[in-house]
Amino acid sequence: QVQPVESGGGLVQAGGSLRLSCAASGRTSGRYHMAWFRQTPGKEREFVAAVSWSGGTTYYGDSVKGRFTISKEYAKNAVYLQMNSLKPEDTAVYYCAATLRWKYSGSYSLGGEYDYWGQGTQVTVSS
Repeated sequence: QVQPVESGGGLVQAGGSLRLSCAASGRTSGRYHMAWFRQTPGKEREFVAAVSWSGGTTYYGDSVKGRFTISKEYAKNAVYLQMNSLKPEDTAVYYCAATLRWKYSGSYSLGGEYDYWGQGTQVTVSS
């Protein structure tokens, strides 16, 4: 199994940028699809972005399309989230997740599809 570890969170002003990183330690030889989710207190976990194991296919949640970019470094099973034009509503704990298989079309956005989760990194966007 793998253990995702996030880094790169912090405090930024609205309109600014941050880059989150997620490195997967452990059994990194597998072909893992990876994703970012976020959550704020009292709200459900929200899908942010996902990338296929090869890095060739990406998906985004509607609220971040055009502002966030997910990318993957296959050899390291590392995934990155470049966040631009940040808004206060992007404030959340961001979690990195990994899975060997998306069970069906469109399931990349479901948290239940992912077997391995990081501890999360806080992103705070001030207005």
